[in-house]
Amino acid sequence: MGYAVVLGEALVDLLDAEYEGQPVYRQAIGGGPLNVAVAVARLGGDVQFVGSLGDDALADRIRAFLRAAGVGLAGTVTVPAPTALAVATFAGPEPDFRFYGEPRSYALLTADHLDVALVEGADVLYCGSVVLLDPPVRAAARRAWSIAGALRVFDPNVRLRLLGRPGALARLREVVAEFAASAHLVKLSTADAEVLYPGEPVEGVAAYLRELGAGTVVVTLGAAGALVAAGPDVVRIPAPKVRAVDATGAGDSVMGALIADLLVDGEPADPAGWQQRVAFALRVAALVCESSGGAVAMPTRAEVSRRFTD
Repeated sequence: MGYAVVLGEALVDLLDAEYEGQPVYRQAIGGGPLNVAVAVARLGGDVQFVGSLGDDALADRIRAFLRAAGVGLAGTVTVPAPTALAVATFAGPEPDFRFYGEPRSYALLTADHLDVALVEGADVLYCGSVVLLDPPVRAAARRAWSIAGALRVFDPNVRLRLLGRPGALARLREVVAEFAASAHLVKLSTADAEVLYPGEPVEGVAAYLRELGAGTVVVTLGAAGALVAAGPDVVRIPAPKVRAVDATGAGDSVMGALIADLLVDGEPADPAGWQQRVAFALRVAALVCESSGGAVAMPTRAEVSRRFTD
């Protein structure tokens, strides 16, 4: 088994909560790519996180959390900026994020920061999420993508609140098309699809991304499960029925589970293999939804097996 490189953002989430009848914010370490890296590690995979971390106490907590989770930090750099904050409020289990902090600590990774040997040696490379909206990190991701001899996986992980600048959505569509065209796996959510391609059915979005060149496309559907496009047909995989408490990190856990299995066995030989892996990834996500906190809710394989038996 080799290792995965996960390139993207790490930050601190402030989650809407209540204490003694009063509204409060609960601090949680987060960021989609960080969640993915933690999910890989919890499921037994060797993973290195590549990104920029601030120079404050919150960044120190992120580093300590990642080390404790078994995530390597060989590809991280320290930048002179406070740790970015994402304030999440809930109208249900799905969080609504608003981002604070300028300059954003996670957006300061550059192509010159990349540990080329680390990226070249990886068996799986993940790129994606909100960092691709920022030119310096986008350049770093492009460089990593171009030099990787690995399986390349991509997740746009769109955050609508960050698309306020004129032309931002059109540029993001171009970036998604660019990375998807040479990805072995693309994972996105229905919310991502609706923002990127409004009015298009998710089956059509999956087919479009495969036409661009993506090997396999997985579209998560929340409680309804996921679509898998790995062959001529688009197949729906149901999700386990659970009582969702907090969906933070659920989609990231799906990606983490798929990466962990890629590290063990490589790409499946046929569409049925992908469908089996997505079914397992949906069990991981369901277990995440039963707890609060995103990254801290990522389960081990043993915990998934205990919770869901065939």
